[in-house]
Amino acid sequence: MAQSAYIKFVTGSQVSALTLDELKEKLLHYRDQLSLTAKQLGWEYDEAGFPYTIETKPEGEGKWFYLKGINPLYKYIVIGVGSEKNQEEDRHYVQVVLPDDATHGDKSKGNEFCKYLGKLLKAELHLFNGRIMYFNPRK
Repeated sequence: MAQSAYIKFVTGSQVSALTLDELKEKLLHYRDQLSLTAKQLGWEYDEAGFPYTIETKPEGEGKWFYLKGINPLYKYIVIGVGSEKNQEEDRHYVQVVLPDDATHGDKSKGNEFCKYLGKLLKAELHLFNGRIMYFNPRK
């Protein structure tokens, strides 16, 4: 069965919603940061840190895209955006899905990307294992 992680935008989050294009930009920024780290270390870390290409399919247009692995240790991760009704307001989220045939590497990278986005956007992160991490300012 596929596993899902959610990055939920709550009170105190940096943004209240995110489009797919903005989400792609955040992932590309992450990849660029890895390449800068790679230059400093003198090691081609960017390929190991982000071993995916960003792919889209016509049926997922505007709803989701997927990261396709570039080596056999990684297959793919599906990423989409959505919203849910929470009491009287819409609460937007990013959903990261590991399909049934995803590898352990995909799960590790999925957790890594979720933590990065959660911290960057000051959101509430619901991990694949059901645990919750709070990056939003709470009192």
